[in-house]
Amino acid sequence: METTTVHNPREVVLGLLQALNAHDYQEARKFANPDMKFDGVLGSRDGAESYFTDMEKMQLEYNIRRIFVEGNDVCVLYDLLIEDEIIFCCGWYTVKNDKISHLKVVFDPRPLLDAQEKSGQEPQG
Repeated sequence: METTTVHNPREVVLGLLQALNAHDYQEARKFANPDMKFDGVLGSRDGAESYFTDMEKMQLEYNIRRIFVEGNDVCVLYDLLIEDEIIFCCGWYTVKNDKISHLKVVFDPRPLLDAQEKSGQEPQG
């Protein structure tokens, strides 16, 4: 079994995003602290398992445009393919002890909300 060991915050975040793009959620979990906190525009999650349960349902795709790193903070600007919509997002990842401990994501949710309203579904994200 291959072990994922990364010590650079940028590489930790890129490892997570690459695993999510490959829909390899077991690999993605290796980059997150089990107590990871997620804060998003449409909700928040306590714990990595709750976050990854959502990721498995949504099957997102990330197209990274730019990455900025300052210490253990990593900011990623990316286009996110979600529910046939491309949404420009900013993710602020905090890495502690080589694992992501916090993720805050901001984006304009109106395209998603409009699409959800037309289809009669609850928004995800």
